[in-house]
Amino acid sequence: MKLLCGHSLLLLHSLLILAGQASTDSSGRPRRFKPHEIANTLPKSSDKVLVDQYMTDTEAASARVFRVYKPLLPHHHNQCDEYLYVLSGRGTFWMEDPKSQQEFGPGELLYFKKQTVHSLPDILEEPVVFMSLDTPRRSPDDIHFENPEHGSPDSWGHDQGSDEL
Repeated sequence: MKLLCGHSLLLLHSLLILAGQASTDSSGRPRRFKPHEIANTLPKSSDKVLVDQYMTDTEAASARVFRVYKPLLPHHHNQCDEYLYVLSGRGTFWMEDPKSQQEFGPGELLYFKKQTVHSLPDILEEPVVFMSLDTPRRSPDDIHFENPEHGSPDSWGHDQGSDEL
């Protein structure tokens, strides 16, 4: 896991603002989100690997809450750096190399740059829920499996849409 500094701290600050303070959408209108309440609206089970709900979705960044239902096979994103704040659950996660696998739990922030291969091979305690900040915006189809037989954007996840609380 990488230590945060410089622009990473600024983005962490933005993520924490989304955790319960005002933010703005593409219209510039202030919005307030309650990630734990959004997490509670996600289904208890799913045939998908994950289900997510976008809080914001602008060209500069997207913010969402998502629940993981099945192990996430090795993949990467071409469009964005990703900041994953663990809201609940425990599991294992690796970035760049399976040998870097470590446990994660609530209150931790996982960070990796675009095109970094990553995976969540084990769900140890459910529900595993993350709040994610993707910079710049990550489109829902920006999921590239290291083994194409492991899936596609359609089999990967489902966007429940935006829900302002």
